[in-house]
Amino acid sequence: MAASSSATTTEPGTPTIDDPMLPARLRLAIGRLNRRIRVDSAAVLPPLQTSVLVTLEEHEPLRLSELARREAVTPPTMSRVLAALDDAGLLVRTPDPQDARSALVELSPEGRAMIEQLRTERTAVLAERLERLAPEHREALAAAVPALEALVTMPSD
Repeated sequence: MAASSSATTTEPGTPTIDDPMLPARLRLAIGRLNRRIRVDSAAVLPPLQTSVLVTLEEHEPLRLSELARREAVTPPTMSRVLAALDDAGLLVRTPDPQDARSALVELSPEGRAMIEQLRTERTAVLAERLERLAPEHREALAAAVPALEALVTMPSD
């Protein structure tokens, strides 16, 4: 049986831009890649704690309530996360000058060092995986980076 040739034929498993499964496949692939990188880099912190450190790095100082909103968790959950990070010496709490009942949370020097360590490890894991890909797949990923960055920065409706 001869293979058909047409302009719309793609490699088996390769979605087209109008494939209704493209969003689901992309979401699954990105999620699984993220988990694989986290597992392969021997992460020392749970994902939510890591995310909180990164959020603080980008927006510190923040109140617990603002951190909870940004991380889409309840204030009691955020309180437990901050307690664990505080116990590990990764953050500093200071009184909020605008509200004596609240505290502002920011990274400690150890917290900044932890973020840098995690980034270095995870980038190395991804770089090693990229090296094992065929050149055409690396080129496709390189070409996709601007589109992925646009998805990340796109405002929500």
